[in-house]
Amino acid sequence: MRHGVAGKKFGRNQKLREATVRDLVKAVLINFTIRTTRVKAGEARKLVDKMITLGKKNTLATKRRAFAILCDHALVSDLFTRIAPLFANRHGGYTRIIKLSINRQGDNAEMVILELTEKPAVAEAVDAAKAQKAAKPSKPGDKKAEDAVIVSDKKPKAEKPAASSRKSADKQEPKEKKPAAKKA
Repeated sequence: MRHGVAGKKFGRNQKLREATVRDLVKAVLINFTIRTTRVKAGEARKLVDKMITLGKKNTLATKRRAFAILCDHALVSDLFTRIAPLFANRHGGYTRIIKLSINRQGDNAEMVILELTEKPAVAEAVDAAKAQKAAKPSKPGDKKAEDAVIVSDKKPKAEKPAASSRKSADKQEPKEKKPAAKKA
């Protein structure tokens, strides 16, 4: 009997199970929303909530505990500086599970979306709205507060070189064919 044994096995041994849950937690903290099975989402939700609770404490010991689980310095830093402050006024309930109507093709597993309840874009918009109300223009013609633009902290993607320039370079300089060396 399984008296007092917590957690699901996922048909894996201990190390693979821990790695699966860790990777799900990393994906949630990076992307703020993931699509997975209901059982995996339930297990990952427990660890995501623990990580955010550690992030709210913001001490060296909690950073080390978070790194021991996440194994990524950049993600731990992001957790403590950007994600955990979103939940400063919330006591639990950091994630939500939304059931999808379509099951996974192949094994008919119940699919869900696991997401954080607070997201940076929403929090930044609320903060910007509060700042806009607080900074009213001093003159009727002054539109400094009205012209404020919300800027996301996501980095722009690097542009790829144009494919047409590569094709045109190939057309301009045809490669010469060398005769193949004969084997003796």
